[in-house]
Amino acid sequence: MTLVPPARHESLSALLDEDTWDVLIIGGGASGLGAAVDAAARGYRTLLLEARDFASGTSSCSTKLIHGGVRYLRQGDISLVRSALHERTHLLANAPHLVHPLAFIIPARKLVDRLFYGTGLKLYDRLAGAHSLAASTGLDRAALLAALPGLNPDGLCGGIRYWDAQFDDARLAIALMRTAVDHGATCLNYLPVVGLLKAGGRIVGALARDAETGEEFEIKAKVVINATGVHGDRIRRLDRPDSAPLLTPSQGIHLVVDADFLPGNEALLIPETEDGRVMFAIPWQGKVLLGTTDTPRPDLKRLDDPQPLEEEIDFLLRTTAGILTRAPTRADIRSAFAGLRPLIHPEHDSDHKTTAALSREHAILVSDSGLITVAGGKWTTYRLMGEQVIDRAAVLAGLSPVSCKTRDLRLHGCPSEPCDSVLGSEAACLPELPGHDRPLHPALPYSEAMVRFAIRYEQARTVDDILARRTRAFFLDAAAAESCIGKVAAILAEELTPADERLEAMTADACRSAARFQVAAGKQG
Repeated sequence: MTLVPPARHESLSALLDEDTWDVLIIGGGASGLGAAVDAAARGYRTLLLEARDFASGTSSCSTKLIHGGVRYLRQGDISLVRSALHERTHLLANAPHLVHPLAFIIPARKLVDRLFYGTGLKLYDRLAGAHSLAASTGLDRAALLAALPGLNPDGLCGGIRYWDAQFDDARLAIALMRTAVDHGATCLNYLPVVGLLKAGGRIVGALARDAETGEEFEIKAKVVINATGVHGDRIRRLDRPDSAPLLTPSQGIHLVVDADFLPGNEALLIPETEDGRVMFAIPWQGKVLLGTTDTPRPDLKRLDDPQPLEEEIDFLLRTTAGILTRAPTRADIRSAFAGLRPLIHPEHDSDHKTTAALSREHAILVSDSGLITVAGGKWTTYRLMGEQVIDRAAVLAGLSPVSCKTRDLRLHGCPSEPCDSVLGSEAACLPELPGHDRPLHPALPYSEAMVRFAIRYEQARTVDDILARRTRAFFLDAAAAESCIGKVAAILAEELTPADERLEAMTADACRSAARFQVAAGKQG
């Protein structure tokens, strides 16, 4: 296992040392990182560039589930559910340090509901086949309330238990980045692509600018992949300014409350709320995660800064109040966050004849000039997306054909190696970090050693990187995390010695992030 990835200056030097990369990937979220691992594992010279931090957008703001998608059964998308269930198995095998099985329970008010949900979940079991985690089972009223002691018992007759999986999205992203690096890839954050290079009408690389220094790099590549999620249209317009919109963002929000609102280790699924949406209440890292909503956001001016809407917060609190014995209020919300899901509308794109729609969840497009765009998808199918986009890229670029290696590829930190990739465990393996194990805050499970480890080994460059994604402090308790900003900034100043003005700027950014994760208790919907 590679414990010491290249320092940033070494990775920047690689941009100049490499004459032409085989594969250049723009975007450091789930789809981009998955593609980087796939390409590097095949032996292709691979470069990934991320404008901000790895997983700083949608890929760190998910519902934290690896699942087949029960709701897709109702839509009749059997092939999508089957492939997602198979991908769930790959993730459980390849990243058991970050992905684990989780039982879900659907409560029922009528016997006919128990029969309806039970039948649907038996189909879910059958679609999983050999990949099933455990058979779904019916629960009588007593078993239901024993499994979910925080559930309001009024009107319930029982329920159904089924199995899916849960993970830590930002930590999985870092594991993917380090896996790609282990296999020879160069991955850089804070290096946005500001232009595409063309020769003879074909894309032959990109122009990137270091967000920290302003230095620009001309990067040649045999193929360029646009894996920027909701920002995909911006990169497409660098290729062709008149490109019609392909993506329409939809927002989902989540609220984090203390675990005593829903004690136990099992998740709650409400398959149909007052307006037909699905709602979860999920145990996660000692808290309960409530979500999600699905709100169209064509009004968003800044795709990198989605905010929970007041009506979304009210909807989740109102729905929860009808489900749990003790209803959380705004004052009980430890953190609130929003993520954007890019909905694909290929019929609106003038290049739709070149679109290869691989499923209802993701699509791959190739422009006339050779830009490959991978859009849509979800965390569960990131590996499959990476396989398919690199298959396409290899043919387009004329690379030596190499089969996909990722189905059985253990990710960085898998327990069969000396240290796992859970931040605290891996930091504890390093002899140079003793004496720095002081806790950051009594309400948070993180230490100063973890902060130093994130800076030295996981490419954390800002205070926000550390509190939002290397640790999950902002997501678990935003107020407690806010009180750690000064301490984290001081450690970062020791480790990276940034200029005073840059340290002040990143401290101010972290304070703004802390405010975005917090909900004002006095507001009413």
